[in-house]
Amino acid sequence: MPRLALRFSTQTLLLQLGVVLLVVLLSGTVHAWLVYGRIGTEAENQALTLARTVASDPVIRSQVGAISKESGTPPATVLAAGPIQAAAEAARSRTGALFVVVTDETGLRLAHPDRARLGERVSTDPSDALSGKEVTTRNTGTLGPSAGAKVPVYAPGSSATVVGEISVGYSMESLGQSLAEDIVPIALTAAGSLIAGVLASFLLRRRLQRLTLGLEPEEISTLVHDQVAVLQGVDDGVIGISADGRITVFNAAARRLLGMPEGSETPGSPATAGPDWAGSDLTGTDWERAAVPAQLKALTQPSAHDAEAAEIVAGGRVLVANARKALHRKEDLGWVVMLRDRTELQQLTRQLDAVGTMSAALRAQRHEFANQLHTIAGFMSIGQHGQAKDYLARISATGPLKFPVQQAELLQDPYLQAFVGAKSVEADERGVALRIGPETLVREHVTEPQDVTTVLGNLIDNAVNAAVAGSSTQRWVELELLDEPGPDGGTLHIVVADSGDGLGGIEPERVFVEGFTTAEAADGGIARAGGQGLGLALVRQLARRRGGDVRVLEPGSPGGPGAVFMATMPKVTGTPEEAPRAEPSAATEPPAATVRKEGHR
Repeated sequence: MPRLALRFSTQTLLLQLGVVLLVVLLSGTVHAWLVYGRIGTEAENQALTLARTVASDPVIRSQVGAISKESGTPPATVLAAGPIQAAAEAARSRTGALFVVVTDETGLRLAHPDRARLGERVSTDPSDALSGKEVTTRNTGTLGPSAGAKVPVYAPGSSATVVGEISVGYSMESLGQSLAEDIVPIALTAAGSLIAGVLASFLLRRRLQRLTLGLEPEEISTLVHDQVAVLQGVDDGVIGISADGRITVFNAAARRLLGMPEGSETPGSPATAGPDWAGSDLTGTDWERAAVPAQLKALTQPSAHDAEAAEIVAGGRVLVANARKALHRKEDLGWVVMLRDRTELQQLTRQLDAVGTMSAALRAQRHEFANQLHTIAGFMSIGQHGQAKDYLARISATGPLKFPVQQAELLQDPYLQAFVGAKSVEADERGVALRIGPETLVREHVTEPQDVTTVLGNLIDNAVNAAVAGSSTQRWVELELLDEPGPDGGTLHIVVADSGDGLGGIEPERVFVEGFTTAEAADGGIARAGGQGLGLALVRQLARRRGGDVRVLEPGSPGGPGAVFMATMPKVTGTPEEAPRAEPSAATEPPAATVRKEGHR
């Protein structure tokens, strides 16, 4: 049968318990050894003190001195009944010592707890004490292991003549009993430490399981590899916010979509129209303080609906963002915010709208072309060749397409003619006259039609909406375009005015805020953020990304004329190689000063 592998948290718990048990045992052993050593040292000091006391007793000194002068040692029976034995036994019984032994200068016992051993030589070496030294010892004698001391006995009236020694010892068994009394608090301390260690290990195991969501190290390693591979490989931006409000994931796609250069640590320039980033890596940053658009933060508020989507403009891009709650086994892990780039889709949509508008205009004039051909055929069939020639001349002068826009011939670029003409048809259907101002002069060709269409189309659409919503009986939109040649490409200046009621007291810069719409105008003024509040925010970022700008020249007034917007787009026009570049003239100045003309305002 295959062996069941223990979970990592269980292995960690067992390892911690083993370490705690080993530490407690080692600590208890060392503590007991230190206590045992301390008790032994105290016994040696106590024995030394008692030996000194007995050695200084005048009776002991005189009796031992008298025996040392004799040629031999008295018999054991005499010693047993003598004063030396009586004094030694009295000191031993009084202090609880194991033995108090008195010897002469040759090491023969003059006093001993076992009277049968009187007159015999001591079992341990007495030379140190007989040489005048005081020593402490731990050895095993005839009475068993002991901790004691040996001191010399001096002759009466002398401090140099050694006539014997005093040996005092305390039983090591009594020391063990003392240790047994002290071991109880040691054992209690060790047991308390062991219980505390076990409890801490269980708590740490629980926390480890909670932090790892019950995953094993191999699973965590696999998840990390998968996360890096997925998050760095997808084109969508991914932002992870933990339950405590910290950013845990901020992949490269999110930095790119939000206009944060990879590895950048310097704030963005105004030309990027992006946030003032403090750095590109926001991992670990508090989500509420992170330098990201406010619309993203709103998606993660408690009142926000899960998977609710929002369109934002960041880094010159139109992004669709949505947020979802991250749950694991009913545990709240925070939020996951997804960012998807819709810039190209928005641009394609606007281009298709322009193409659709132009197609609708062509279909609307199909019958007029047929009628013109029938008229020419009629003139030819009846022989009125002169009238047919004059009729063809009039058609050539007005152009093959008869758009409802005035002074279209000032736009020499065919792309601008077609686009503005299509917009004029669309405006005419809503009862708004689209006209081109007399200061308009575009001599070069548009080289960046996609960007020009985005900016010009938004401004015209917003102006038409303002004219329709305005209180003036005459609804019109006036457009002036002027190209300014440059060495790296011409600059196109665009000014759009309308007959609406203006901004109605709204701060001009507010209309460029992402998400601002007409519905947010408290006093009924026309906010120039088309669609979902992205129009002007998008065109401003687009223009600034090219080094230009979009701004409000005049806010307008109720009853008309309305607001005037000006866009500057560098490097979007150029002269074809087969056509000579026009010389700059006074007419190349931006038309900002000529937008309020007589009869229009």
